[in-house]
Parts: sequence; structure tokens; C-alpha cells
Amino acid sequence: CVRSRADIEIAGYLGAFAVRWRSGNALLEGQFDLILDLCDPPLLARHTLPHGYFAPGLDDEARAAVIGELAGMTGVFEKPKYFVYRAARCGHGRNGKTGCSACIDVCSAEAITSAGERIDVDTHLCAGCGACASTCPSGAISYAYPGVAYTGERARAMLAAYAAAGGAEPILVLHDAANRAVAEELPDHALPLELHHVTAAGLDVWLAALCHGARGVLVLTGAHTAPGYLALLEEQAALAQHILHGLGYPGRHVVVANDAATLPQGAVPAQLASFHVMPDKRNTLDFALGHLHAHAPAPPDMLDLPARAPFGAVQVDTAKCSLCMACVGACPSSALTDNPSFPRLSFIESNCIQCGLCVATCPEQAIELAPRLNFTPTRQQARTLYESAPFCCISCGKPFGTALLVETMLRRLSGHAAFRAHPDRLRMCSDCRVVDMMKTD
Repeated sequence: CVRSRADIEIAGYLGAFAVRWRSGNALLEGQFDLILDLCDPPLLARHTLPHGYFAPGLDDEARAAVIGELAGMTGVFEKPKYFVYRAARCGHGRNGKTGCSACIDVCSAEAITSAGERIDVDTHLCAGCGACASTCPSGAISYAYPGVAYTGERARAMLAAYAAAGGAEPILVLHDAANRAVAEELPDHALPLELHHVTAAGLDVWLAALCHGARGVLVLTGAHTAPGYLALLEEQAALAQHILHGLGYPGRHVVVANDAATLPQGAVPAQLASFHVMPDKRNTLDFALGHLHAHAPAPPDMLDLPARAPFGAVQVDTAKCSLCMACVGACPSSALTDNPSFPRLSFIESNCIQCGLCVATCPEQAIELAPRLNFTPTRQQARTLYESAPFCCISCGKPFGTALLVETMLRRLSGHAAFRAHPDRLRMCSDCRVVDMMKTD
């Protein structure tokens, strides 16, 4: 007899559920293939429940239907792997610091967890929504059921065929199976494209569709859409609209709604783009933004963006920066770079994903993020953020740091036992410091 929700713990997935529960003073546990949860609300407080976990609530008909389904679930089951993960591009963590956690925060199946400097995705819990790929700023995790390039090509072919048939002002409608009936009742110029889940297509697919001739993108949601996914879609729609309005395109281009009462309709480039949606999210965004800017009614050189946008610069307080280059070691996208022969910090803005690892890593708290879109050629060029004359070893004359770095070391380490009696060792390179210690200690 389970007395309360606190008396039972459930973990796992289809074929491998682990349950622990308390009966009186005894703590019991067991392994189960399937679970029928008759509680309302379910014991697992997730919007997306694991495969093999059924929670029909209090409705007798729903319970009977689920019991019938449970009885037929015997044999071997295959499950797709919905994603591809490239850890080298991930901005989640470096050197013990945490930067981006967008995919972890949005996953309604709780399938994504932190694994130190990378993430870990439990493929058995993953339900294939694709929200992780849509929110990822770097493209480190990408959707593969099917790949985003295939989805983009479907949209492009659909828009081209519609235009060739004489159609005008097309609207791309992204929907899943739950909204198939709604999509089929839309006007002729609303072109439905069914996805496994609507969050599998994000900002890159939307902007590419506008470049390929769509006058707007409608994303159909519903009661089955997790609140976190709805918030993600609305945030990305707001970002897309901010960019398009900033470029001078009037109208409402992206609408996220659970019905078709309001269809999007906005101005788009007069010239259709020729690029294809690519597996690399950042490349697609670069092409789409470049095309939108090239044909914009009022193209700005710089466009400020809201916080959490995946584009931008970093600002360095040169009064604090010691050029320790910790930020360079933490940057997952090579946006921040150093010079092996001179104390110089450089930045390539097109590479920056605004993950915040440089901010979290900087020991001097000298870095701030500046979300924006830079449409000038300098976006793809390395520019110097800060440089300083090198400080030379007082013993051998070899440069090994900057004056500010040495001053910081003196301030912080002069009281240390290793340097209290010999503070000049902090003005020596590592080789001369060892030699001096061997001579005098």
C-alpha cells in the first residue's frame, strides 16, 4: 500500500523501468517492462512521458483502451535515434564552468542532462521533438528524423512548385499529425508541411522559407505542445520578427498558434534565394540573413538583438583584462583567439554563439555579451579586442606575460609561502623561477 507520492520513485523507460516504493516500514524495489499509472495527475511530473509508461487518468474508457494496448505490447521494439550530437561544437561547459544549457532546460522528456563539459542524451527517453536542435545556438545537436536539410528542401520544392503553377502569396504551414485535419482545411495558398514535431524546425528553416518565397510561416501548436516548447517557438518567432522588422520588412512573418484564425503575411525579398538549407545550422542562418539584408528595404549595418539571441559580440573591459587567455581556452566556436607570439586577444564575430562561457570563465570579470547582428564585412574578420606590450623576465629577458598580469600575480601571490621572501620570482618566467629556487632555497 503506497501512502503518498513521496513513497514511490519511478525511473527508466520501456523494458527497463526501476521502481522503489515504501510499504509500511519496508522499502521495496522492482524492475518492470511497462507501467500503468492510475493516479491523476501521473506520478511522473513530465509533459512527455517515457515510452511504455501509460497514464490515462480517471476516465474509464481511456483506462480500458490503455489496458488493451498494454496487453498487445509484446516482442521487440525499435526506436529511432532522433538527433546527432557533436560535442566539439557544444557551448555547454569548459574548464569546470557552465555556459549554455538551453537544450537541457527545454527538454520536456528530461532526456538531456549535464555531463560536465558536454551534455548526455538518453536515447531511450528522447521523444524526437527536436526542440534541443532548434534552441541550440551552435548546431552542436541537430535533428535527424529526418535531417533539417531534407525538411528545408521539402519546403523549398513545395514553394517552387506552387509558384510554377501560378500561385501567389504562399504561406508555409508547419504542423504535426495531431493538427493534420486543421492544416488540410486551410486556404489554397497555405501550404501544409507535416513534421514529426513542430519544434523540429526552427529559425533557420523559417528564415530560409521566407528567402525561398513564402510570405509567412504558420506553426500550428495545440494542447499536446509542452509549455516549454511553446515558449521556445514564441521566443524564436519574436526574434525572427525583430530581425525582419529591423531590416525594414513590414508585416507579421511568423505566427505560432493553435488554429489558423490569423495567417501570417509579411513583405519578403523580391528576389528568391538560390541557397539550400544545410545540415549546419549556422551556415544556413548566415546565407538567409545575408540574403534578407542584401534585398532589405532599409538595411542597417548593425542591429541590436534581445538577450539570449545566438548572434553577437563580446565587450572587454581593458582596465580589468590581464590577457590571461582563459576565455580563448573556453570558447567552443573559436570566436576568441590569441596570438602565440604577442599578448593579443582577437575576436571573429561570425563565430560567436553567445553561450557565455567566456563570461563565466574570465577571472577578472572583464567580459560582457553584446547580442547583435553585424552585417558589415568585419563580422567575418578577426579584430583585436585588446593587446598589451609583453612583460619580459627580469632574469633572461624572455617575454612571458603582460605588465598587468604580473601586477595581478604580485598582488595576489606575494603573501604566498613560495614567494613571500622572494617576490621577484613572480617577475621571472617559469624556467628562471625554478633555477632561482634551486639556487637560493
